[in-house]
Amino acid sequence: MTAKAHLLVVEDEAPIRAGLLDLFVFHGYEVTAAADGLEGLRLASTRRFDLILLDLMLPGMDGFEICDRVREQDPAQPIIMLTARTGDQDIIEGLRLGADDYVSKPFSVTELVLRVQAVLRRSRGVRPQSLRLGDLALDLDGLSGQRGEARMALTRREADLLAYLAGQCARAVSREELLHKVWGYARNAGLETRTVDIHIAKLRRKIEPDPSHPRFLLTVRGAGYRLDLPDDDG
Repeated sequence: MTAKAHLLVVEDEAPIRAGLLDLFVFHGYEVTAAADGLEGLRLASTRRFDLILLDLMLPGMDGFEICDRVREQDPAQPIIMLTARTGDQDIIEGLRLGADDYVSKPFSVTELVLRVQAVLRRSRGVRPQSLRLGDLALDLDGLSGQRGEARMALTRREADLLAYLAGQCARAVSREELLHKVWGYARNAGLETRTVDIHIAKLRRKIEPDPSHPRFLLTVRGAGYRLDLPDDDG
């Protein structure tokens, strides 16, 4: 990239805030930091950042409200929530409000950097062109797959679904997020999520050696779907 990605870090704990600033400056990013929710929202309102790292528990205004306000101004603003809360309801609420991802504290700095890189890639429209799932080679741009001598065809929606899940660092993705990111529907549109389940079932019949016992395209109870790529996949 020709210009540095500019991150906004909103974190009230000074040692963590300083550590994040040093971490991302070291990795070549430009970083602006805020120590409370109101300052974070003010900064987020002044310009569009490439990514906002947003702590959930903040003085002045919590991360949920900031995320909601930012999304009202810019529905496409990339946001990763940092949270010490690990309850499903907090995570689901953050994703419902529009967070692209969440990272639980205490976190691995390596994982955090990888999550940031993944969200930045997605926000810039970079997607994998091919995938390998065991003995199955998938050409996502060519809408095809091959296992041995057997070939298959993919629909554009199936290829987009696989590409999006492959970019999530093996995290679970909710049905609502898939409807928003892959189908292009507005968030909180109240749409029936059964369409996602139907596409997943059709896709499993194509890519899984045994669709009734999937190895790659997994259901995560209460969270959605996850694509597990073998270790030798790029």
